[in-house]
Amino acid sequence: MLKESCGVFGAKCFNGKCVFDFLYWGLVAQNHRGHESYGFLTYAGGFRRHVNVGLVPQIFGERYSRWRGFLQGSVGIAHVRYGTSGDRSSLSRLNDAQPMISSYAGEKIGFAFNGNIVNVNELRSRLKASGDSGAGCDAAVLSKILAISVGDGLMSGVEHCMRNVEGAFSAVCLRSNGELFAFRDPLGIRPLSIGESEDGTVKAFSSETVGLDINGLRFTSDVEPGEIVVFNKDGVVRERLVKKDRTAFCAFEYAYFARPDSMLNGKYVYSVREDFGRNLGRRFRDVVEKSDVILSMPETAEDAAYGLHEETGLKWERILRRHRYVTQRAFILEPSERVSTIDKKVNIMNGRLKGKKVIVVDDSIVRGDTTRTVVRKLRRAGAEKVYLFITFPRITHPCFYGVDMATFSELIGFRFDEEGVAKQVGADGVFYQPLEDYVKATGMGFNELCLACVTGEYPTELAQKMAEAAKASKDVKDERRIYERTELTGREWSA
Repeated sequence: MLKESCGVFGAKCFNGKCVFDFLYWGLVAQNHRGHESYGFLTYAGGFRRHVNVGLVPQIFGERYSRWRGFLQGSVGIAHVRYGTSGDRSSLSRLNDAQPMISSYAGEKIGFAFNGNIVNVNELRSRLKASGDSGAGCDAAVLSKILAISVGDGLMSGVEHCMRNVEGAFSAVCLRSNGELFAFRDPLGIRPLSIGESEDGTVKAFSSETVGLDINGLRFTSDVEPGEIVVFNKDGVVRERLVKKDRTAFCAFEYAYFARPDSMLNGKYVYSVREDFGRNLGRRFRDVVEKSDVILSMPETAEDAAYGLHEETGLKWERILRRHRYVTQRAFILEPSERVSTIDKKVNIMNGRLKGKKVIVVDDSIVRGDTTRTVVRKLRRAGAEKVYLFITFPRITHPCFYGVDMATFSELIGFRFDEEGVAKQVGADGVFYQPLEDYVKATGMGFNELCLACVTGEYPTELAQKMAEAAKASKDVKDERRIYERTELTGREWSA
């Protein structure tokens, strides 16, 4: 199980209505993107902030009224987090919870972002040189850089960040004058959508369009790569501050992160995933012809399994089910606990598989722990053959942009080819969707997607250098996140 990318939401009610309702439901709709912590920040003559660890809680009646009464104001931002920087203790998760507030020379900025900063060590060094402690996760570092930079003006300050911060950052921010703004890194690695009410009195930012849908807001556009969008008392201001000759939208959003009912770059995610399944059916028809039934890993692989079923006519049975209230996330547990937790999360309806040759559709194989456990359970349930159809191509390189797979040592696809992966997880065969098929299904081009975890070709300079250095190192099995290793230095600061 992977650690998801974070989720952000921000809204401004130009009619003076309390913004908390929009923030709360915007987070609930996106809680799949972050289970470690959540937070709200509103403005009503001053900042009002509440953060805590865990899932966004269910609140009703009087409790909801209390929260709404405290988090007053017609403008605010909110965040759900999975940390890809810093440690994972409960205290650290609380300290690193967003939105966070940074101050400099009288300027206060509330900050929440989705992504990850590659040159975080270099930025910390810069902050220390200017007298700041440089402490905290990458969000704390970026928020401080931003607070310092906007002293020269909002547009120039955000542009300064875009040109000097390497990594993925889709951010929503709140100034101490009640101004709400959002911006996206110049490569547009992480999603960020804009929506509004039918009468235009409520405008919002959301990592996924489902955050808009749940609030009855209509999607209007995306924040463009390198763009800042400001909601202030005069309306909406948009400006493209930095423009690159390519984009690098995270390809993994389509396979795993995003909800199927979200829209990414003009296409619903569920329809893309159905095409993934159709592609697999066409590519590996010989395997389909010797199989008895299609199974799917709940829940991100179900749309792909349906597409495979439609393409081939092979029966699809949802014999694998998830225990939805087992909420522990396998990736943050100790190895000795991980297998036990995975075993409890996925249930198999026994008695339906004896002697059958099964195709199991899954979104990806990263470490292999989940896959190995499920294959073993299928064998115990009587499956004669287990073939794995994987929608995302074989992952061979770490991610520096917001997916917590930041070492070579943890990637089973780096250590083994398809045949080796199958042997390691106990399957009779592993069949990955070819990269060209995957890209075509998204409706995007190779030069519009970040595919570094498959190709090893990173869209930013420092990430490329770090990956190459780590891969060539004698310490390739080093389990520390590559971008946090102090022996790997950052690039030069630009004016």
